[in-house]
Amino acid sequence: MARAERILRGHRVLLLALVTAMIPLQLAADQIRVATASNFRAAMVDIATLFEQESGHEVTLIPGSSGKHYAQIVNGAPFDAFFSADEERPLRLEKAGLAIAGSRFTYAIGKLVLWSPQAGLVDAQGAVLKGAGFRHLAIANPDLAPYGRAAKEVLLSFGLWDEIGDRLVRGENVNQAFQFVHSRNAELGLVAFSQLKAAPAGGSYWLIPQQHYRAIEQQAVLLSEKLAARDFVEFIQSEESREMIVNHGYRTVEMKPTHVQ
Repeated sequence: MARAERILRGHRVLLLALVTAMIPLQLAADQIRVATASNFRAAMVDIATLFEQESGHEVTLIPGSSGKHYAQIVNGAPFDAFFSADEERPLRLEKAGLAIAGSRFTYAIGKLVLWSPQAGLVDAQGAVLKGAGFRHLAIANPDLAPYGRAAKEVLLSFGLWDEIGDRLVRGENVNQAFQFVHSRNAELGLVAFSQLKAAPAGGSYWLIPQQHYRAIEQQAVLLSEKLAARDFVEFIQSEESREMIVNHGYRTVEMKPTHVQ
Protein backbone atom coordinates (compact mmCIF):
# COMPACT_ATOMS: atom_id res chain seq x y z
CA MET A 1 0.00 0.00 0.00
CA ALA A 2 2.82 2.39 0.90
CA ARG A 3 4.49 1.64 -2.42
CA ALA A 4 1.28 2.33 -4.31
CA GLU A 5 0.87 5.64 -2.49
CA ARG A 6 4.44 6.62 -3.35
CA ILE A 7 3.82 5.81 -7.05
CA LEU A 8 0.55 7.78 -7.03
CA ARG A 9 2.25 10.71 -5.31
CA GLY A 10 5.03 10.58 -7.87
CA HIS A 11 2.52 10.70 -10.72
CA ARG A 12 0.85 13.74 -9.16
CA VAL A 13 4.17 15.54 -8.81
CA LEU A 14 5.05 14.75 -12.42
CA LEU A 15 1.64 15.97 -13.64
CA LEU A 16 1.97 19.17 -11.61
CA ALA A 17 5.44 19.76 -13.05
CA LEU A 18 4.16 19.29 -16.60
CA VAL A 19 1.25 21.69 -16.06
CA THR A 20 3.55 24.26 -14.45
CA ALA A 21 5.98 24.00 -17.35
CA MET A 22 3.19 24.60 -19.85
CA ILE A 23 1.80 27.74 -18.22
CA PRO A 24 4.62 30.10 -19.26
CA LEU A 25 4.33 28.88 -22.86
CA GLN A 26 0.62 29.59 -22.91
CA LEU A 27 1.14 33.03 -21.43
CA ALA A 28 4.07 33.87 -23.70
CA ALA A 29 2.34 33.08 -27.00
CA ASP A 30 -0.68 35.14 -28.00
CA GLN A 31 -2.46 36.27 -31.14
CA ILE A 32 -3.28 39.87 -31.99
CA ARG A 33 -5.23 41.48 -34.81
CA VAL A 34 -3.77 44.71 -36.16
CA ALA A 35 -5.67 47.00 -38.52
CA THR A 36 -3.19 48.93 -40.64
CA ALA A 37 -3.39 51.62 -43.30
CA SER A 38 -3.00 50.24 -46.80
CA ASN A 39 -0.02 52.51 -47.56
CA PHE A 40 1.85 51.07 -44.56
CA ARG A 41 1.29 47.43 -45.45
CA ALA A 42 4.77 46.60 -46.74
CA ALA A 43 6.52 48.18 -43.76
CA MET A 44 4.11 46.53 -41.33
CA VAL A 45 4.68 43.07 -42.83
CA ASP A 46 8.42 43.39 -42.26
CA ILE A 47 8.00 44.74 -38.72
CA ALA A 48 5.37 42.15 -37.73
CA THR A 49 7.51 39.31 -39.08
CA LEU A 50 10.48 40.38 -36.97
CA PHE A 51 8.24 40.87 -33.93
CA GLU A 52 6.84 37.35 -34.30
CA GLN A 53 10.34 35.91 -34.51
CA GLU A 54 11.53 37.72 -31.41
CA SER A 55 8.40 37.45 -29.24
CA GLY A 56 6.68 34.23 -30.24
CA HIS A 57 3.39 36.12 -30.62
CA GLU A 58 1.33 35.85 -33.80
CA VAL A 59 0.25 39.01 -35.62
CA THR A 60 -2.68 38.99 -38.03
CA LEU A 61 -2.56 42.08 -40.23
CA ILE A 62 -5.73 43.57 -41.70
CA PRO A 63 -4.63 46.20 -44.26
CA GLY A 64 -7.14 48.57 -45.80
CA SER A 65 -8.71 51.99 -45.85
CA SER A 66 -8.36 53.85 -42.55
CA GLY A 67 -11.89 55.16 -42.97
CA LYS A 68 -13.30 51.65 -43.25
CA HIS A 69 -11.20 50.44 -40.33
CA TYR A 70 -12.51 53.32 -38.23
CA ALA A 71 -16.11 52.44 -39.05
CA GLN A 72 -15.48 48.78 -38.23
CA ILE A 73 -13.92 49.67 -34.87
CA VAL A 74 -16.86 51.92 -33.98
CA ASN A 75 -19.12 48.97 -34.77
CA GLY A 76 -17.19 46.59 -32.54
CA ALA A 77 -14.58 44.95 -34.81
CA PRO A 78 -12.20 42.85 -32.66
CA PHE A 79 -8.94 44.63 -33.46
CA ASP A 80 -6.21 44.93 -30.84
CA ALA A 81 -4.44 47.92 -32.41
CA PHE A 82 -5.17 50.42 -35.18
CA PHE A 83 -2.45 52.01 -37.34
CA SER A 84 -4.20 54.75 -39.27
CA ALA A 85 -3.05 56.79 -42.25
CA ASP A 86 -4.00 59.96 -40.37
CA GLU A 87 -4.17 61.47 -36.90
CA GLU A 88 -7.87 62.35 -36.92
CA ARG A 89 -9.39 58.90 -36.57
CA PRO A 90 -7.19 57.66 -33.71
CA LEU A 91 -7.97 60.91 -31.88
CA ARG A 92 -11.70 60.37 -32.38
CA LEU A 93 -11.45 56.84 -31.01
CA GLU A 94 -9.52 58.03 -27.98
CA LYS A 95 -12.02 60.80 -27.26
CA ALA A 96 -14.91 58.35 -27.62
CA GLY A 97 -13.34 55.95 -25.14
CA LEU A 98 -12.91 53.26 -27.79
CA ALA A 99 -9.10 53.27 -27.53
CA ILE A 100 -6.80 52.82 -24.56
CA ALA A 101 -6.29 56.27 -23.03
CA GLY A 102 -2.82 57.70 -23.57
CA SER A 103 -1.81 55.09 -26.15
CA ARG A 104 -2.02 57.32 -29.24
CA PHE A 105 1.28 58.13 -30.96
CA THR A 106 2.71 59.08 -34.36
CA TYR A 107 4.46 56.07 -35.84
CA ALA A 108 5.29 57.51 -39.29
CA ILE A 109 5.07 60.68 -41.36
CA GLY A 110 4.13 60.05 -44.97
CA LYS A 111 5.81 61.58 -48.01
CA LEU A 112 3.86 62.58 -51.11
CA VAL A 113 5.37 62.06 -54.55
CA LEU A 114 4.37 62.91 -58.12
CA TRP A 115 5.05 59.75 -60.10
CA SER A 116 4.77 58.44 -63.64
CA PRO A 117 5.84 55.03 -64.96
CA GLN A 118 7.08 56.92 -68.02
CA ALA A 119 10.76 57.82 -67.80
CA GLY A 120 11.48 61.53 -68.16
CA LEU A 121 7.86 62.70 -67.91
CA VAL A 122 8.18 64.08 -64.37
CA ASP A 123 10.80 66.80 -63.96
CA ALA A 124 12.63 67.93 -60.82
CA GLN A 125 10.20 70.81 -60.14
CA GLY A 126 6.91 69.17 -61.12
CA ALA A 127 6.42 71.56 -64.03
CA VAL A 128 4.65 68.77 -65.92
CA LEU A 129 1.56 69.54 -63.82
CA LYS A 130 1.30 72.96 -65.45
CA GLY A 131 1.42 71.63 -68.99
CA ALA A 132 -0.85 69.67 -71.32
CA GLY A 133 1.36 66.60 -71.54
CA PHE A 134 -0.99 64.31 -69.67
CA ARG A 135 -4.66 63.34 -69.80
CA HIS A 136 -5.22 62.03 -66.28
CA LEU A 137 -3.76 62.62 -62.83
CA ALA A 138 -4.64 60.03 -60.18
CA ILE A 139 -5.10 61.04 -56.54
CA ALA A 140 -6.76 59.50 -53.51
CA ASN A 141 -10.16 60.92 -52.58
CA PRO A 142 -9.42 64.16 -50.64
CA ASP A 143 -12.57 63.70 -48.55
CA LEU A 144 -11.62 60.20 -47.39
CA ALA A 145 -7.87 59.74 -47.56
CA PRO A 146 -5.01 61.73 -45.94
CA TYR A 147 -2.86 61.37 -49.07
CA GLY A 148 -5.77 62.68 -51.12
CA ARG A 149 -6.09 65.68 -48.81
CA ALA A 150 -2.36 66.32 -49.23
CA ALA A 151 -2.63 65.98 -53.03
CA LYS A 152 -5.39 68.57 -53.11
CA GLU A 153 -3.30 70.94 -50.98
CA VAL A 154 -0.39 70.58 -53.40
CA LEU A 155 -2.56 71.41 -56.40
CA LEU A 156 -4.11 74.34 -54.56
CA SER A 157 -0.66 75.65 -53.63
CA PHE A 158 0.24 75.75 -57.34
CA GLY A 159 -3.14 77.23 -58.31
CA LEU A 160 -3.98 74.13 -60.37
CA TRP A 161 -6.89 72.55 -58.50
CA ASP A 162 -9.60 74.04 -60.72
CA GLU A 163 -7.51 73.86 -63.89
CA ILE A 164 -6.76 70.13 -63.57
CA GLY A 165 -10.14 69.26 -62.06
CA ASP A 166 -11.60 67.56 -65.14
CA ARG A 167 -8.44 65.44 -65.55
CA LEU A 168 -8.44 64.05 -62.01
CA VAL A 169 -9.04 60.35 -61.38
CA ARG A 170 -9.93 59.73 -57.73
CA GLY A 171 -9.20 56.47 -55.97
CA GLU A 172 -10.86 55.40 -52.73
CA ASN A 173 -7.41 55.39 -51.11
CA VAL A 174 -3.81 55.98 -52.13
CA ASN A 175 -3.35 52.31 -53.07
CA GLN A 176 -6.09 52.59 -55.67
CA ALA A 177 -4.61 55.86 -56.96
CA PHE A 178 -1.26 54.09 -57.33
CA GLN A 179 -2.91 51.25 -59.27
CA PHE A 180 -4.52 53.73 -61.69
CA VAL A 181 -1.03 54.94 -62.62
CA HIS A 182 0.65 51.54 -62.50
CA SER A 183 -1.94 50.15 -64.92
CA ARG A 184 -1.42 53.16 -67.24
CA ASN A 185 -5.01 54.36 -66.81
CA ALA A 186 -3.44 57.63 -65.68
CA GLU A 187 -0.12 59.06 -66.82
CA LEU A 188 0.57 60.76 -63.48
CA GLY A 189 -0.30 60.21 -59.84
CA LEU A 190 0.18 61.98 -56.54
CA VAL A 191 0.89 58.93 -54.40
CA ALA A 192 2.85 57.79 -51.35
CA PHE A 193 6.62 57.62 -51.66
CA SER A 194 6.45 54.40 -49.63
CA GLN A 195 4.58 52.77 -52.53
CA LEU A 196 7.50 53.37 -54.87
CA LYS A 197 9.86 51.95 -52.25
CA ALA A 198 7.69 48.85 -51.79
CA ALA A 199 7.23 48.10 -55.48
CA PRO A 200 9.87 49.86 -57.59
CA ALA A 201 8.17 50.49 -60.91
CA GLY A 202 10.73 52.68 -62.68
CA GLY A 203 9.65 55.79 -64.50
CA SER A 204 10.17 59.26 -63.07
CA TYR A 205 9.09 61.03 -59.91
CA TRP A 206 9.30 64.25 -57.91
CA LEU A 207 9.31 64.15 -54.12
CA ILE A 208 6.96 67.00 -53.18
CA PRO A 209 8.58 69.55 -50.82
CA GLN A 210 6.90 69.55 -47.41
CA GLN A 211 5.95 73.24 -47.60
CA HIS A 212 3.28 72.45 -50.18
CA TYR A 213 1.12 70.29 -47.87
CA ARG A 214 0.47 69.63 -44.21
CA ALA A 215 2.49 66.79 -42.74
CA ILE A 216 0.78 63.42 -43.09
CA GLU A 217 1.03 62.23 -39.51
CA GLN A 218 0.10 58.57 -39.30
CA GLN A 219 -1.00 57.70 -35.78
CA ALA A 220 -1.82 54.50 -33.94
CA VAL A 221 -3.84 53.53 -30.86
CA LEU A 222 -4.23 50.45 -28.71
CA LEU A 223 -7.71 48.99 -28.73
CA SER A 224 -7.28 46.18 -26.21
CA GLU A 225 -5.39 45.50 -22.99
CA LYS A 226 -3.66 42.41 -24.38
CA LEU A 227 -0.06 42.27 -23.24
CA ALA A 228 1.00 41.11 -26.71
CA ALA A 229 -0.62 44.20 -28.23
CA ARG A 230 1.25 46.47 -25.83
CA ASP A 231 4.47 44.63 -26.63
CA PHE A 232 3.85 45.14 -30.34
CA VAL A 233 3.24 48.87 -29.93
CA GLU A 234 6.47 49.16 -27.92
CA PHE A 235 8.31 47.21 -30.61
CA ILE A 236 7.03 49.63 -33.28
CA GLN A 237 8.62 52.46 -31.30
CA SER A 238 12.02 50.78 -31.03
CA GLU A 239 15.04 52.10 -32.94
CA GLU A 240 15.09 48.88 -34.96
CA SER A 241 11.52 49.39 -36.18
CA ARG A 242 12.00 53.10 -36.78
CA GLU A 243 14.93 52.34 -39.06
CA MET A 244 12.73 49.94 -41.02
CA ILE A 245 10.01 52.59 -41.29
CA VAL A 246 12.49 55.13 -42.71
CA ASN A 247 13.78 52.54 -45.18
CA HIS A 248 10.22 52.10 -46.43
CA GLY A 249 9.96 55.76 -47.42
CA TYR A 250 8.64 57.55 -44.32
CA ARG A 251 9.95 60.02 -41.80
CA THR A 252 9.69 59.40 -38.08
CA VAL A 253 9.49 61.58 -34.99
CA GLU A 254 10.50 61.01 -31.39
CA MET A 255 7.86 58.49 -30.43
CA LYS A 256 6.08 59.61 -27.29
CA PRO A 257 2.40 58.91 -26.51
CA THR A 258 0.07 61.69 -27.68
CA HIS A 259 -2.65 62.55 -25.18
CA VAL A 260 -6.11 63.87 -25.93
CA GLN A 261 -6.20 67.64 -26.12
